[in-house]
Amino acid sequence: MKLGIIMDPIRDIKIQKDSSFAMLLASQSMGWENYYLEQNDLLLRDGEALGTMCKLRVRDDPSGWFEMKEAITTPLEDLDIILMRKDPPVDLQYIHATQILEIAQDSGVTVINDPASLRDFNEKLFINWFPEFIVPTLTSSDADQIRAFIYDHEDVILKPLDGMGGASIFRVRKHDTNMNVIIETLTQYGIRFAMAQKFIPEIRNGDKRILLINGEPVPYALARIPLTGENRGNLAAGGNSKGVELSNRDREICEAIAPFLRENGLYFTGIDVIGDYLTEINITSPTCIRELDKIFSIDIARDLMETIDKIHSSDMDN
Repeated sequence: MKLGIIMDPIRDIKIQKDSSFAMLLASQSMGWENYYLEQNDLLLRDGEALGTMCKLRVRDDPSGWFEMKEAITTPLEDLDIILMRKDPPVDLQYIHATQILEIAQDSGVTVINDPASLRDFNEKLFINWFPEFIVPTLTSSDADQIRAFIYDHEDVILKPLDGMGGASIFRVRKHDTNMNVIIETLTQYGIRFAMAQKFIPEIRNGDKRILLINGEPVPYALARIPLTGENRGNLAAGGNSKGVELSNRDREICEAIAPFLRENGLYFTGIDVIGDYLTEINITSPTCIRELDKIFSIDIARDLMETIDKIHSSDMDN
């Protein structure tokens, strides 16, 4: 089995918490061949999707975690599976990459996650497909609409639609003197959408990341707990973490969204839950595999690779 992975530069990753690296370790342990690409290594020539890729070997060693052979340019259909693991933003370059991957998919390559779904579903907006599980939420570029929402709900989180890792997330209260400048900054004076959500006090107990493989949740979540004086639980923003078992509400949310994820080829996803509420559905490059593996002595990436193997076999049969 030949697996290609499209990711950010492997030389810059922190292997102790990088989920893409966990996937490469699992693939290699199954005897598969790994091939490494970055997004700009994709190309189209006369309607054929190609990639400039390096055969890759990895080891779980912080002093040196990868070895690559010389790059070759070859059709993507020479691969069996491609993991699209490029971090956001989902900008025009990312959109164009998914279009190239869709051509590869049409030639028989199993692409995880589905390229069309990566284009169609914004990770912040996606929760609106499941309104029964979300707090009051507004998406708008209009300052008056956003201000009215803040006045109605008094304590609100504002965030951009294309951020990650807690970047540019603001907590705004009804009488905040910085309200207007925050709205102007996020909407770029009314030309970009921003999201407003009623503040969920249960963030003090953690923002839970729940991983789903083909719609089935891993039975444990990583609760990311904000530092004192912070509103963001993101580990990239300095939050602490602890492992927790899924609650009945967590499982209810997972069960409700699972059919939609499967139907749209979203085979590896990470949802964020605060209290009883769904706040994001991460589909580009969900993380927290290594943290959960370490806490609970499980092997999420191995389970994922075995599931992908079955998906690929089914694709071949069809």
